[in-house]
Amino acid sequence: MPGSVSPTPSSAAVDDGAPSPVAVSGPAHLLRLILLMAGSCLPILGAVLIAPVLPRMQDHFASTPGAKALVPLALTVPALSLALLAPFAGVIVDRLGRKRLLIMATVLYAVFGTAPLWLDSLGSIIASRALVGVAEAAIMTCCTTLIGDYYSGQQRVKYLALQAVCTSASATAFFVVGGAVGAAGWRVPFWIYAVSLVIAPLMVAALPNPAARAATHEAPAVAMPGRPFPWRPLAGICALTFFGAMVFYTVPVEMAYLLDDLGVEDPGVIGLATAIASAATVAGALVFARLKRSPDVTLPAVFAVCGAGFGVMFLAGSAPLLVVGAVVNCLGTGVLLPALLTSAMSRLAFEDRGRGTGLWTSAFFGGAFVCPLVLLALGPAVGGLAGAVGLLGAAAAVVAAGLWGALRRAGAAHPRPLPKQPA
Repeated sequence: MPGSVSPTPSSAAVDDGAPSPVAVSGPAHLLRLILLMAGSCLPILGAVLIAPVLPRMQDHFASTPGAKALVPLALTVPALSLALLAPFAGVIVDRLGRKRLLIMATVLYAVFGTAPLWLDSLGSIIASRALVGVAEAAIMTCCTTLIGDYYSGQQRVKYLALQAVCTSASATAFFVVGGAVGAAGWRVPFWIYAVSLVIAPLMVAALPNPAARAATHEAPAVAMPGRPFPWRPLAGICALTFFGAMVFYTVPVEMAYLLDDLGVEDPGVIGLATAIASAATVAGALVFARLKRSPDVTLPAVFAVCGAGFGVMFLAGSAPLLVVGAVVNCLGTGVLLPALLTSAMSRLAFEDRGRGTGLWTSAFFGGAFVCPLVLLALGPAVGGLAGAVGLLGAAAAVVAAGLWGALRRAGAAHPRPLPKQPA
């Protein structure tokens, strides 16, 4: 994907020049931040919470035709709905308003999420899970858009990185919680979706409406009538995000299978290896929060690190070496996710931010959905899952080289002025 990101110098890609429209310190700021992070974690809860109880669901619906294929669909269909509907959620965000849609979606998340507690047919449960994905599309789009509305410059970078930290850490936590409460029955984890009924009233009270503030705080240039939507620059970053999501989700989704191929079958060891990799993702996001460079400048190195990690995993002949490769890869993906999101945000004015964030979210979850399917399709042609991971690493290296070349060309086209020589 050479040239799909338009490099920008220094911090221009992360600072739109507009001052932060709301207070960025004090108890009100802290509560607002907690609510935005909690809301961002709700789609992750939907993605992993019921994974540990799928075997029990399989046993319960054993007599249902096609249950072997349909039960796993109950886990993945929200991500598919999210990917398909996030662009439409983005349009609604810009027209209906961020806060109003977020509160409505958070309430509906509890309604649809707890529905399997009362439903008896597998088909109706899957339908309710698809509706969970609809609510998730609105929630994720609104939360990310509001972070872009409330903060600018380095603060925006910091809190988008924090969003990546929270969502990465919550994936591991929700998997553990789902397994623990699932011991009481496969329906029990669905009660946890009701937590959004606690979050919604707090959002009503604590989240300011950014629409009224934007007119006085955003730069006048972004509110010009007839201004076209930035399709071309956003298309490039969305294409990168689709591929980046495949890179991001490979280790969480495939680590257990790769370890199994190496003869590791102990669930405790597999869980520990996955936890170590998840910790590396969190560490990478924390590193990004401290970076002062433009995310576009960072992306070539990040894709190179991810590709190197995949290369080590491909060559690994033992579990410890496989974990080392996974850690290297996940350090890269921890930086990759907030870098892609920050780069997308830098291209969006206030009036376009909902639609643009929806497109970005769709690209990310679309890549997440197809990731296991692509690796499964590539495996037979390249000698198995490890070969498919190696091929993905090679693709990441090609993307890194293309982005680096684009940066070089941009630098040649816009050279920095030479410093003045002392007299």
